[in-house]
Amino acid sequence: MKITRIRVFKTDLPYAGGAYGWGAGNAITVAKASVIVIDTDAGLSGCGEFTPCGENYMVGHSEGVEALARLVAPSIIGEDPRQVARIEQIMDHVVQGHGYAKAPFDAACWDIAGKALDAPVWLLLGGKLTDGAPMYRVAPHNHTNETATELERHRAAGYRQFQIKVGADWALDIDRIRSIIPLLKPGEKAMADANQGWRVDNALRVARATRDLDFIFEQPCRTYAECLQVRRRVDLPMKLDECVTGMRAAQRIVADQGADLVCLKISNLGGLSKARRVRDFFVDNRMPVVAEDTWGGEIATATLAQFAASTPEDYLQNTTDLHNYNTRSTGHPPPRTAGGKLYASDLPGLGVEPDFEALGDPVATYGDAP
Repeated sequence: MKITRIRVFKTDLPYAGGAYGWGAGNAITVAKASVIVIDTDAGLSGCGEFTPCGENYMVGHSEGVEALARLVAPSIIGEDPRQVARIEQIMDHVVQGHGYAKAPFDAACWDIAGKALDAPVWLLLGGKLTDGAPMYRVAPHNHTNETATELERHRAAGYRQFQIKVGADWALDIDRIRSIIPLLKPGEKAMADANQGWRVDNALRVARATRDLDFIFEQPCRTYAECLQVRRRVDLPMKLDECVTGMRAAQRIVADQGADLVCLKISNLGGLSKARRVRDFFVDNRMPVVAEDTWGGEIATATLAQFAASTPEDYLQNTTDLHNYNTRSTGHPPPRTAGGKLYASDLPGLGVEPDFEALGDPVATYGDAP
């Protein structure tokens, strides 16, 4: 089997809630999805997706997939996409870094490998260790009464874990945390996610003012060194997110005891292949993980669902249904959600096909039609 053609698609994903506020004054109304479709001479095709959480989150990254496709297409066309590790090596040789842009190519190859073997990707990743991954739901920057209404709506849909967005103003964030955390019901969990928004001194102020409450302190500062300063001076559970960028970061976090749990964004780690290795390292060191990605539609969520399903249940804190945050799709059928859980498809591959009607015409094509 050989790769014959690579197509790049772009589409807007409007946020279903209007404006999604996060971090230090950032908001997203529309995300830009990049979808890769790899075709083969065997009649099989695979797809992958990368969507940043707006330009504020990953500046310039929405163009990265197109640029990478132009650079790597000559090297991987003619290769066997089932040789996922070889494709990964080729891409890393041609372009150093920029893992977010490589992630959809990696996912597309896993998709083809699963279809060729008539097996879901979770089986290729080692098996289904979680049948129905618990999901969290985000409560973006809003007034407390609006957030309370959101929590009730999500609770009715089965969610029991919530991510409260903070990081815009540390003094107001204290009030937001103190107002919202007491709204939790027994058995529910919350993370206060600053998305790198605080300085160290202000993160410490927030932690000290809320130390009597039961919640998880998430990515308070921009760098790992800053987060580690906070970690060593507060007694709240610490979750790291944006600074978990690969195996070297993972090794340092474990060595420093720099977190109690970590968020693994597939695209931030360079794709499903690399994310699996980082995930397994954390699990081997008895650190729970969150299975996530930067944003996305149905294709990104299907990839995420396969990743979550292959994660040991005891070490999977939660995951999320990215596609349900948007009003437009990237693929079909959508991954199944029920009772606050995300279920991986048992169909061959990722269990999703591109929604070409929503995606429109490709913005770039390399190679010839099979």
